[in-house]
Amino acid sequence: MPIPTRKRRWLTICAVTASAALVALPAGAAPGPGGGRPFGARALAQLAADRLQSTGGITPKVTAQDSDGGNESGEIAEGADQYAEARTSPGVVAPGAYGAAWSSLNKLPSTGGSWRNVTDLPYNSDDPRYRDFDSNSSGGSGNVTGRLAAMAADDGGYVYAGSAGGGVWRSRSGGGHWEPISDRLSSQSTGALALDGSGRLWLGTGEANTNADAYLGSGVYVLTDAHHGTFSARSRVGGDELESTTIHQLRFGGGKVWAATSAGVWSHSTKTLGGAWKLEFAPNPAYLPGGSLAKDPSAPYKNLANDIAIDPKDPSKVVLAVGWRSGDDYNGFYTQVRGAWTRITSGLGDLPSDADNVGNVTFARSADGSRYYAIDQSPKQLNTNPDSGLEGIYVAKSGSPFGPWTKIADYKQLAADGSALTSSGYMPGVQAWYNQFLTVDPANAQHVYAGLEEVYETRDGGGTWSTVGPYWNFGFPCWSIDPAKQTGDCNATTHSDQHGVAIGRYHGRSYVYVGNDGGAYRRPLDGSQDSSGHATDWTSLNDGTIDTLQYYSVGIGKDLAHGGVSVTGGLQDNGQSILRSNDKVMGSNFGGDGGDTLTDPANGCDIAEEYVYLAVQITQNCAVNDGSWVKDASKVTSYNVAPADNATSEARFIAPLAADMKNSSTWIAGGRHVWVQTHGYAIRSGSEWTSLYDLGAGRTATAVAASGGKVYAAWCGPCNNQGFARGISVGNEDGTGWHDVTLPVDANVPNRYLSGFAVDPKNADHVYLEVNGFSRHWTEGPGAGVGHVFESKDGGTTWTDISANLPDVPTDSAVVTANGGLAVATDLGVVYRAPGRTTWQRVGRLPAVAVLQLKLSPDGGTLYAATHGRGIYTIKVRDCG
Repeated sequence: MPIPTRKRRWLTICAVTASAALVALPAGAAPGPGGGRPFGARALAQLAADRLQSTGGITPKVTAQDSDGGNESGEIAEGADQYAEARTSPGVVAPGAYGAAWSSLNKLPSTGGSWRNVTDLPYNSDDPRYRDFDSNSSGGSGNVTGRLAAMAADDGGYVYAGSAGGGVWRSRSGGGHWEPISDRLSSQSTGALALDGSGRLWLGTGEANTNADAYLGSGVYVLTDAHHGTFSARSRVGGDELESTTIHQLRFGGGKVWAATSAGVWSHSTKTLGGAWKLEFAPNPAYLPGGSLAKDPSAPYKNLANDIAIDPKDPSKVVLAVGWRSGDDYNGFYTQVRGAWTRITSGLGDLPSDADNVGNVTFARSADGSRYYAIDQSPKQLNTNPDSGLEGIYVAKSGSPFGPWTKIADYKQLAADGSALTSSGYMPGVQAWYNQFLTVDPANAQHVYAGLEEVYETRDGGGTWSTVGPYWNFGFPCWSIDPAKQTGDCNATTHSDQHGVAIGRYHGRSYVYVGNDGGAYRRPLDGSQDSSGHATDWTSLNDGTIDTLQYYSVGIGKDLAHGGVSVTGGLQDNGQSILRSNDKVMGSNFGGDGGDTLTDPANGCDIAEEYVYLAVQITQNCAVNDGSWVKDASKVTSYNVAPADNATSEARFIAPLAADMKNSSTWIAGGRHVWVQTHGYAIRSGSEWTSLYDLGAGRTATAVAASGGKVYAAWCGPCNNQGFARGISVGNEDGTGWHDVTLPVDANVPNRYLSGFAVDPKNADHVYLEVNGFSRHWTEGPGAGVGHVFESKDGGTTWTDISANLPDVPTDSAVVTANGGLAVATDLGVVYRAPGRTTWQRVGRLPAVAVLQLKLSPDGGTLYAATHGRGIYTIKVRDCG
């Protein structure tokens, strides 16, 4: 959503699924510096001044009054690397790890009880109740949900939405009233959706946006009865050739379906669905599984395919767009010459053919075969131009993918056509490696929609463009923070960061459907625009029946105003959600990426929300605000209270934050240092934090916990697979007794990422440790070891592996229940060890979704699970045993 100096985006492939190995691309792939102030929602005067002082920005046709001038490129890289490191370090994870884990999980005995989704209701990012300084409310995105990676639609009102980590959803009413249709699959990550000529729905699993929380897939599936059926393992096409890959596009031609994957380009008959997929082209086959270089750290990005263009007049003529978005020698366009795939080196016209300028590419052709269009992201631009990575948008008026191609837009042109992104450091296409879609009106070959961070439309084949879906409404003269005016005279827009697009019909009218980091939106295909070129007719389709929200954290406190509890949580690119006990609609009281969360169990309106790198904001009134702070700064009721490691960037992207289990006014935060503050939610300044312990240069905390004055801190450094090291430090909140626990590589605790602690509420020396990654069976790296849950009864001095029959899957969080049971969150669900037992049970039945955090309700009777793709779920603790 917002575009601060530290925004919220990701880069590198870090992949997970229920049936695939997690793959992390090497560090250093992203360009540019990050840095600057943490995000504060709308400091309008300063932002306007930033705009005036911008040296590289564009003066738009509509004069903007608001800007942010930030550059997130360094943050993208670091956030991506850090998410990946937790699951891959100290080495590379072999294919099949998640498949084996999913199989093991399904063999565990299950507890009684069922999970209940508490976030399956509308989530209004513009909720007028929450317009405090750190909120994005009034930006214009309306109801949102989690990231949608792909869209499909037909002419009968059926719409299909593929989410990043929450499966595929179907609407029978032109959008809205959604139902999940892929819950039986082992992978809930979508890479591509496509309807073929006979109405079958094809699903390519494994999101291919090369971002940090993208999960690998288990192959391609087809749903013959798309209107009524659901996907199952039996609907998989071919064999296991495409397991542990991501799928960027599915294209049809010549009786084949073509798949652009992270392991090259493959094809399969659309008539006979059995039999193996055929590998059409891999530029570097030695790096594929089974190849001589398969274990090389760079293997995951040596065979990336982005799209396939098939000549409508002769389907035997095919152009492949292949390449890693940060650049590699193999990047380029390929076609078959005398039976061999050969790089196209010339003849494309304006469309580049050199490796430096061919990155992430999307094709689209007109229904009548008269035109082909393309978006090209340039690795050279990505690595050298802080404003944009977009090389351009192109058209081939011959209708052939071989061109000649003519450039019809670049980032400067788009910025001047009503864009909200006109400031130096963040302009259209700055995330073209991550944000791309392209589609052509089936009835008009010159009517095109293109998606980058925003949605653009041309009705004359690229001669002129309009930003019909601006990034947000902030900065436009029509905007107002006044809740009575909503966004002033501005019309609703879409959420930012576009990924999927489809055109379909409902009740006789054609619509364009877009999927982005905030869910699904639609507008009439031939919709209306205002004088700025912004659409006046976007509708959010995120009605609460689709919950693909990607939570990192959850917090629960008593709702003193209404009874019951208030539930809040930090989200990927959707800020901080808040759900009070009497709500019919969730609100958003903080913007950006929401990280860790603290909530006072005794008062659910006392909230600390982490942005990134320990940029902590607090509120003591749920951040309820009518926006009056714009004219009177004293009306601000949320405060930035970051520890010093935030300013020095010595904290992880999502850094650990915890309250003492015995005293909610004492907080521990972890960066390079272990920090403490004792003012609770009354803290007003980052200077109120005190450093308890310096973990050391190059080390950063990965988990912290405290109880009754005793503090545990886990760290890594280096944190990637180049010399990975980890450890545990223990001490007291008064600064005494701090020391590093001896954990040699061959110790009982493996040399992998330490992700969490769970302290026994009855004994602070009794603590459990959660370990991420996979065992040495799957992890190539020194000291990878075995086990995922360890127990110490002597304050962390010695540890015992209690993993027993726990599946070999990354563990992320744990809590000790009042009766002494232990609940553990994993990348595939929740497991539980009952008091006095040594073996584990599966808690209820969740889809194959990562659970990143567990918390207990204030009375200890309910377990809350923050899933990264399906919202927040609860189950009674009594039903876990």
